[in-house]
Amino acid sequence: METDSSNFSRFKKDASFDYLYPQHIKELSPMHWTPVDVAKKAAYFLAVPHARVLDIGSGVGKFCITAGAHFPKTQFIGVEQRKALCKYAEMAKNEMKLDNVSFIYGNLTDLDYNDYDHFYFYNAFYENIEPGSRIDYAVRTSFELYERYSRFVYAMLDAKKPGTRLVTYHARETQVPASYALVDNSYSKVLKMWIKK
Repeated sequence: METDSSNFSRFKKDASFDYLYPQHIKELSPMHWTPVDVAKKAAYFLAVPHARVLDIGSGVGKFCITAGAHFPKTQFIGVEQRKALCKYAEMAKNEMKLDNVSFIYGNLTDLDYNDYDHFYFYNAFYENIEPGSRIDYAVRTSFELYERYSRFVYAMLDAKKPGTRLVTYHARETQVPASYALVDNSYSKVLKMWIKK
């Protein structure tokens, strides 16, 4: 199931992967980008062949690129509201030569979620309630936005069909509808895998 790419060594540890990015992006990695081991475990659960998996708040694309390299029969798409981060994600994807990975620059509320089968969510809204954790000042943050985005994703997930898969990382269980069953819980209970009932 794993790729035979000559770049596979990138996925052995975070420092090797983060080498794809400039220094200021590398420095954000421990707090803001999914660790490669977590990405691989999440991708294994989400990678249904021929499915389309959306990363909500994809940052510089670390989850999508790791997942796409390991599971070439699944499409991984990231949506990111920061144009600069989207640009870095595209550059890294091109460096890794992945045809099954793409990124959308835009706001998550503007997407048609009927286009996606399964979801990855690394609490992309947290910086709205914890200013000290913000990535930069390129976008407005507020508690109201945290509430708005959380309600939006909750309603979207609740409307998806049974069998929809969801992986959350450092997200509150209250952000997941009761219509989803928890099927796995690892990495000190911060990585959770869910299936819509």
